[in-house]
Amino acid sequence: MRYQLNIVDVGAMTQKVEFSAGEMADAINKNGHVALNGVLFDTGKAVIKPESAPLLNEVVALLKNDAALKLSVEGHTDNVGDKRANVELSKQRAASVMKYLTDNGIDGKRLKSDGKGDSVPLADNRSEDGRAKNRRVELVKF
Repeated sequence: MRYQLNIVDVGAMTQKVEFSAGEMADAINKNGHVALNGVLFDTGKAVIKPESAPLLNEVVALLKNDAALKLSVEGHTDNVGDKRANVELSKQRAASVMKYLTDNGIDGKRLKSDGKGDSVPLADNRSEDGRAKNRRVELVKF
């Protein structure tokens, strides 16, 4: 008779935020913008998923730490689906992020939002990995 023993070491789940407020500040100061892939939405929707809150709270901290910082919140999509619908969806998603920030104490005068659809890809849309990188929210200093 042969037996197999599988040992599973269960530890506490840790959540790593994509960028801390300080890392975002560094990227914005160096490049003028930062791309966030951790702001998540259901396909075809503009409602922010709850698991995006830790990253968005870092954006709130970024803005609270630098009272002079003004950001354009820009939504981006992959190239799947209708081009006009993607532009509209990206605008709605950027507006949802802007609303999250204002609902959490950031003055709306320091923010603007826009949607770029699939017009500014970071990666090749022919692969799922590339499309995933293109679905993002960018924070651009203005």
